[in-house]
Amino acid sequence: MKKIIIIALSLAIIVGFLWWKFGPNLFKQSGPSGPVELTYWGLWEEEDLLRPLILQFENQNPNIKVTYVRQSSVNYKSRVQTQVREGTGPDVFRIHNSWLPMFAADLVPAPPDIFTLDEYKNTFYPVAAEALVGNGQILAAPMEIDGLALYYNEEILNGVGGKAPKSWQEFIETAVKMTVRDSSGVVQTAGAALGTAGNVDHFSDILGFLILQQPGATLENPATQQVAEVLRFYTGFVTDPRKKTWDVNLPKSTDMFAQGRLGFYFAPSWRAHEIRVVSPNLKFKIAPVPQLKAASPVAYASFWAEAVAKTGKHSKEAWQFVKFLTSSEAEKLFYQEAAKIRLFGEPYSRVDLQKELINDPMAGAYVAQGPYYKSWYLSSKTMDGGINDEIIKYFEDAVNSTLSGGDPLSALQTVQSGVKQVLDKYTKPVPAASPQR
Repeated sequence: MKKIIIIALSLAIIVGFLWWKFGPNLFKQSGPSGPVELTYWGLWEEEDLLRPLILQFENQNPNIKVTYVRQSSVNYKSRVQTQVREGTGPDVFRIHNSWLPMFAADLVPAPPDIFTLDEYKNTFYPVAAEALVGNGQILAAPMEIDGLALYYNEEILNGVGGKAPKSWQEFIETAVKMTVRDSSGVVQTAGAALGTAGNVDHFSDILGFLILQQPGATLENPATQQVAEVLRFYTGFVTDPRKKTWDVNLPKSTDMFAQGRLGFYFAPSWRAHEIRVVSPNLKFKIAPVPQLKAASPVAYASFWAEAVAKTGKHSKEAWQFVKFLTSSEAEKLFYQEAAKIRLFGEPYSRVDLQKELINDPMAGAYVAQGPYYKSWYLSSKTMDGGINDEIIKYFEDAVNSTLSGGDPLSALQTVQSGVKQVLDKYTKPVPAASPQR
């Protein structure tokens, strides 16, 4: 009996010691943990606009809490990238569709059990996969689609008996009719804002989509007769007397349009809200961009998407949130909330929602172009201090050189050299350093 008691006491002492040493930790690990907390950085929307979406997501996922933080666009790209790399940044954040070469190493791909590649390609317009999928992995997903569309002043257009042009020939003919000059030849009412870099807002996007439309032209290798012809066509709206509709000394194109002094104006959807605030009585509509006859249609996309930081602690839950933000229910709710405070919400990124907006006089043009959007590194107003801004500067110099009477092809030789340097800098992996001997 004594032996049994001694054994029992020994076991009790051992079990007690093990519990004292490891028990609390085991209990902590197996017990209920608090909710996963995600931080979401946005750019343009106030928290009130996103709050209904976040609440709906949290109701569907009670174990996840989301904190939204609106960021300033000033130095946003460098700021978010630095903090993500240091592990102090957000879990989910917004990037421009052209930023993937600069951010690919900082992002975690969507888990296949949340987003498959086939599902992604069937959900969004083709440009989303072209811009945001790398090496077969989904690196960001868009809540919107945007890019260039053609704004037109209804009163000016009706005044010449015109209609929204579908071809470039119709565009030129109508723009020339709408242009009004004073006795000294100075443009008072401009038919179309094209031809310069300094006072045409979004000139780089316009030039980009003209080159993408041009058969045989490529943006990666622009020193060709085809791209030179595009440069002549573009600057011709200032230099060619037969189609002159614009001038280097006019105010910015956005200001001219808001003042009711511009017939045709190319811009993304968000400009409409600015124009309405400045000129609440201006009558304007938005149409798809003109196309070359007998060629496949092309439009220029420039939009933002949500990505998940590689250094985040809860990447799967973060991707759940992104998947929700791009769902049909979330996009429609987001649009409804935005439409309460401005002209319209974000044009839907989803193909299955196209029919809901396609007849809208403002947002309809942006979704109508969805199937044939293309994009490149000439997107204006991204303020990235990187791939877009650096390439845009080369094309700006080429436009200015051509306006000054220089040979477009010679100017494009410099552009081609600069484009190669920028692409090498941002799109080619840096070789690993050799080990020290």
